[in-house]
Amino acid sequence: MKDTKVLLEEFAAKQHQERLQEIYVDTGVLEYQNKRYQAAIHKYEELYGSGEVELFSAAGRSEVGGNHTDHQHGEVLAASINLDAIAVVGKWEKPVIKLLSDGYPMITVDLSSLEKKDTEEGTSAGLIRGMAYGLKKNGHEIGGFRAFVTSDVLNGAGMSSSAAFEVLVGTILSGLYNDMSISSVEIAQVAQYAENVYFGKPCGLMDQMACSVGGLIHIDFADPKEPVVEKVEVDFSAYHHSLCITDTKGSHADLTDDYAQIPEEMKKVADFFGKGFLREVDEKEFYKKIPEIRKKCGDRPVLRALHFFEEDKRVEREVTALKAGDFQGFLSTIKESGDSSFKYLQNIYTNKDVQNQSVSMGLAVSDSILSGYGVSRVHGGGFAGTIQAFVADDFVEEYREALDDLYGEGSCHVLKVRPFGGIKVLP
Repeated sequence: MKDTKVLLEEFAAKQHQERLQEIYVDTGVLEYQNKRYQAAIHKYEELYGSGEVELFSAAGRSEVGGNHTDHQHGEVLAASINLDAIAVVGKWEKPVIKLLSDGYPMITVDLSSLEKKDTEEGTSAGLIRGMAYGLKKNGHEIGGFRAFVTSDVLNGAGMSSSAAFEVLVGTILSGLYNDMSISSVEIAQVAQYAENVYFGKPCGLMDQMACSVGGLIHIDFADPKEPVVEKVEVDFSAYHHSLCITDTKGSHADLTDDYAQIPEEMKKVADFFGKGFLREVDEKEFYKKIPEIRKKCGDRPVLRALHFFEEDKRVEREVTALKAGDFQGFLSTIKESGDSSFKYLQNIYTNKDVQNQSVSMGLAVSDSILSGYGVSRVHGGGFAGTIQAFVADDFVEEYREALDDLYGEGSCHVLKVRPFGGIKVLP
């Protein structure tokens, strides 16, 4: 730990630029990050006074491959990105967590009572209590702290702001009370538990895992209680491409049914074979029995199941291509994934409102200008929200300008894959 005054002097003197470069990858954001940390430390002092603190960070994430596969126990490829939630944290002798997130009211969680509180469902307090309970249940030490948190992970943009927050809390407790000994995988599993049980939102494990582990990771959810996590070592900057995420400004209102119907329809096909999830279904049997499945389940469940089987294989091809240094092969498979989501998964627009197709429009514009410079696909759940593109660095500004013209300035975010998930910033 270091005193806040010392840290402010060090950041003002730019003593931590090398570390910031390691974390955020992009030299163009270093000045912003330096000022951001100084502002966060100042805010901590305003709230709690000066004193010894630690700095923690948890990354946002981007799904790279495996669109709507995790809920069927499939495979995904996901990356941590250089947008993150950071915390300035002081250890507190009281068994209480006081945490203020920038722009929100102060949260106070008394650790003497860790049982789920129904009144905390859907709140950050519920997530904090759930993280503390889960880690304690697993045999780890927990304790009080005071924190100021600020995040530039975009809400509602498929970057998992809630997962980043959960992982941040888990990383803080690991750092303050367990010498950073709790594995990133365990923190992710506890985070999923906190969101499922204490927050009351059913979610898979991909978001938390990508935010916690860091870098580019290949996850196999065949056994979701023991997911197989493989870190894929790749330096995207060596291929001179950046990851662009664009907010297409579509409304998420009344899309709950659209999202829910994807796993429901996939499970209809699994049920046809007496299985719980599509991952358990024999693919050859599926193709052989398509005429029967159509009669029993309808056409769209069959198309969505077809997407699942092929998307699972695409994830493996993406990983193989990256390991072999075949970046063009990787990009081609990303494009195939996007085409499959459009044609078979059908999560690009809602058929309840066909005149509003913000995601379709972004993909169409991307296709028209990216030829030879990159590829694009839907990002995350679909129907509204964001699209993803891997764009050649020397074309990024032209691409960003085109997408900002379409959706408004600041809609297209140029990001980097960062090598860290949940970390202590100054080890």
